[in-house]
Amino acid sequence: MDSPFKYIYGPVYSWRIGRSLGIDPLSAVDKICNMNCVYCQLGLTTHLSHTRKEYVKSEDIIAEIKRVPLDAVDYLTFSGRGEPTLAKNLGQMIHLIKAQRLGRVAVITNSVLMHQKEVRLDLSQADFVLAKLDAFDQESFQSVNGKELNFEKMLGGIREFRQDFKGKFALQIMLIEDNLDDVCELAALARDLNPDEIQLNTPLRPCPVKPIERAEMDWAKKFFGDEKVVTVWDSQRQDYKPLDPEATIRRHGNYLKP
Repeated sequence: MDSPFKYIYGPVYSWRIGRSLGIDPLSAVDKICNMNCVYCQLGLTTHLSHTRKEYVKSEDIIAEIKRVPLDAVDYLTFSGRGEPTLAKNLGQMIHLIKAQRLGRVAVITNSVLMHQKEVRLDLSQADFVLAKLDAFDQESFQSVNGKELNFEKMLGGIREFRQDFKGKFALQIMLIEDNLDDVCELAALARDLNPDEIQLNTPLRPCPVKPIERAEMDWAKKFFGDEKVVTVWDSQRQDYKPLDPEATIRRHGNYLKP
């Protein structure tokens, strides 16, 4: 049976966000992204793009959200099958959600487009922004997140956004075998960016690479000192039944895993 929703999925319980209703502003069969991370649970990027455009009408997203009981949802979260900042109307969607008081908004971004002023303006309307940082220099960036990307440009965008953003800001760091030895440099860079929270993740859901062990995560966490750090290994799992399980797995990965 076809899903009753085209653009939203969940709700799921997220260890980073809480009770989250996912919003996919790209909503395509193919994965649309500007990265090709080695650990992505959605597989290789089938539609690699660096160009922002409108994929879904803002009004259509809002109409679906209004059909869902939101009293038990902590955040309306822009994520899904690709990079949400590729949606040129992301800011408009966030504005409509806030104007109609539908709930608090979170955006999970891979940070690549944060060097663009219009992207930072869009993200500035959110209540909670979670920005990816898996590397500390160009070489490690290309090793983990894909080729033909400019690390310094991305880092500069994160830094500039952080300086002006009034909401909650988190850095999300995915630790795998390829970057675990870089944790000292990653911690120093994270402290310099001064996030409200640092989220240490490892791919527990099925994907092409293995997660690091709990003991390795505990070791890595020590490098961040007194910073507020949460880790996927320390999270408390909560069951939360999504509206459409198949659509949720397609966009979010297997929500039955941690």
